[in-house]
Parts: sequence; C-alpha cells; structure tokens
Amino acid sequence: MEHTKIAIIGLGYVGLPLARLFAEKYAVVGFDINASRIASLQEGVDTTLEVENTALQSVIKTANTHKNGLFFTQDASELTACDYYIVTVPTPVDTNNQADLTPLLKASETVGSVLPKGATVIYESTVYPGVTEDSCVPVLEKYSGLTFNKDFFVGYSPERINPGDKTRTIENILKITSGSTVAVAKKVNALYQSVITAGTHLASSIKVAEAAKVIENSQRDINIAFINELAKIFGLMNISTQEVLEAAGTKWNFLPFTPGLVGGHCIGVDPYYLAQKAQEIGYYPGIILAGRRINDSMGNYVASQVIKLMVAHKIGIENASVLVLGVTFKENCPDIRNSKVIDVITSLQEYGTKVTVFDPWVNPKEVERIYAVNATQTAPQAKFDAVVLAVAHQEFITLNLQQFKKEKSVVYDVKSILPKEQVDKSL
Repeated sequence: MEHTKIAIIGLGYVGLPLARLFAEKYAVVGFDINASRIASLQEGVDTTLEVENTALQSVIKTANTHKNGLFFTQDASELTACDYYIVTVPTPVDTNNQADLTPLLKASETVGSVLPKGATVIYESTVYPGVTEDSCVPVLEKYSGLTFNKDFFVGYSPERINPGDKTRTIENILKITSGSTVAVAKKVNALYQSVITAGTHLASSIKVAEAAKVIENSQRDINIAFINELAKIFGLMNISTQEVLEAAGTKWNFLPFTPGLVGGHCIGVDPYYLAQKAQEIGYYPGIILAGRRINDSMGNYVASQVIKLMVAHKIGIENASVLVLGVTFKENCPDIRNSKVIDVITSLQEYGTKVTVFDPWVNPKEVERIYAVNATQTAPQAKFDAVVLAVAHQEFITLNLQQFKKEKSVVYDVKSILPKEQVDKSL
C-alpha cells in the first residue's frame, strides 16, 4: 500500500478526521463542494473543531501528488487516478422523515465521472441495507461506463464518529468493514487496519455492515425514548426521574440511559432509514416508530413544563423573557444539525414568550441561516423570567445562574447537571 492514493468525498464531521488520519500514511485528496469549507481547510482551520488545527496543518500539502499528506480541493478533476474513493456525505431525511439519498447519489455521480479501472469506492454514510449496491452502484456504472465487480469494486465501512468526543477519536473506535467480493473485502479491511488502532471487524457482506450501522443508533433511540416516557410519567407523579435512575442503576445490568432531547445527524435520523426500508418490504416497525414519536415530542414537552413552572410561580407568560442555554444538538461541540433545542425555542415562542439563546460554541450566523433564530456567543447582561439549561456545555456547569435571574425567576434543567439547589425542576 506504499503508493496508495485515497480520495475523501465530503469533509464534514466524518470526512475530515478520516482524511487527516489516512494522510499520516497515504496521499489523500479531500474534496467538498462547499467553497468556504475548502478555503478554511486550506488555511489549516477546522470550524467543526473535530481536528486540532496543529494536527491538520501538519499533514496539509499544496500539491496533488502520490506522496503522503492531505490536499484539499473542490475541483472534481483533481480526483482522478486514486485507488480508493471514500464517500462520507450526509444522509438526511426530508420533511416527511423519508430518506433523502440526494447527497449520496450526487457524490456517486462525482466519483463515477473520475473513476479509473481497478479502483474501489467505499461508502461510510449511514444507509438502510441495500443502498450501496442497489442505489449507488448503478450511478457509478452509469457515470463511469465501467462494470461493477469487474472494472471497479465497492465497500462499506460505516462511520462511528462521536462529535465533540476527544477520547473516542476515530483511530480509537473499532471499525466495521465489508466489500463487494471476498478479495475486495480483505483489501478494504487491511486499508482501515493500517490506521485504526482499535482494530476492525470484517462483516460477511455489505448489507450486514449497513444493517449493523443503522441499528446501532436505532437501539439508542429506542432506549432513550423509554426513559423519556418514564420522565413524563414520573413528572405527573412528582417523582424525580434522576433519583429513580440513580436508584435503579445500582442493579448490575440496568442500562444507563438518561432523558433528553434526541437530535443530531445520527440517532435522530437513522431509525427513519430502517423504518422506511421495513415498510417497503411489508413490515410495520412499531417499536422503532414509537420511539421516534416520543423523542420527537420532547421539545414541545420541555417547553410546556417550563410554562407550567412559570404559571406555578405566578410569572406572566405573555412577553415573558426566557433564556435558553445551548442550541447545539449535544454538549461541547458546535454541531447544530437537527438540534431539538429549536423545538423548545419555537414552542416557547408560540406561548408568547421572548426567547434569548446563549451558546458559546456556535456560529450565530449559521444558527440564523439554518433556523432563523438569533443566538449569542457571549453571556447576556439582562435578567430573565425563566432560564432553561438545554445543553450540557462545560461552560454552563459552573455558570452562576443568579446573574440571569429576576426575583421570581425559575430554572429548568433539561440535562440534570446543575446543583439541585439552583434548579426549580429537571426533566
């Protein structure tokens, strides 16, 4: 593999860490259609904060060669003559929660237009079983004019990136691999084994690898949905969900899940892919869709609990000021994709309140562009009728909430991370 050349298609939360890792050993071309993303990466700056700028700068090269290092481009013609093409583009759902394969198929068109004989295309994007071979391969054949499993091959190795996690970095997470033939599967597995410290698991087929990925997040989604339902039940019974979970957690095989807002580009999306495929083949996935309904309802539930708390403290709702702490989909990262905090904000606004969003991790322009919500990176100087801790950013754990409170203000802690004496109610 000494002179192996790899193209990474899509340089987001998944593609960039992977490109940086492979560039330690191989010549890597990083491709993305986002011009501003390419420009910042060429300067050695990762706005997603997944790759340290010093680590990124250490592997950047300015020429597209067969020497190891990372070259960035938005010009598809720079993708010729690679041995492996690894596709790491998003796989979202549409407004009807149906799988949107558009980014994946567009990326396949791009790869197909430059695909040389003998190359292998590896997909990392989360999909339902069958997408790689049934949807992507025909596009590769059409745009390349080559024949599958004769002139080119495919593999599937699902991403397991955990945004914001500086311990479970890409090389420290075991990787599932697969290929369209036995020989190619072994080559794909060897490629990842050469850079993944945690090792690999070679699946028996691409469909097995696709299925394994999509159930990883579906399993978490269902378990969180169960705990969210318990939180609603215990809320009606005036019992602390956190205390119940702490007590139940003393049993050796009790699973440690907590209630919360389930957003992001994985857990909040992937179950819909599996559910769609199940229904296409004539099976109604009751548990999967029930879990999705519960988790998708939690933003409105949190807002209603805040309003009830304000009413109980005789705080007027119309034009009341509410401070929401955090708008990202998870703590300690700037990722706002599919953030369910937006549901909380929207619902609070529908009650007639005035919402201020404070999040030191986000780019306010991106929040405005995607959600039409104003956010600030600096702590506001005003005082509020209610404070909602929505995201467990490290900056919020030690934050003095007193600076934001009026005389009758209430505090609602979605994440159950604040000292109990500072909180009026938790999820």
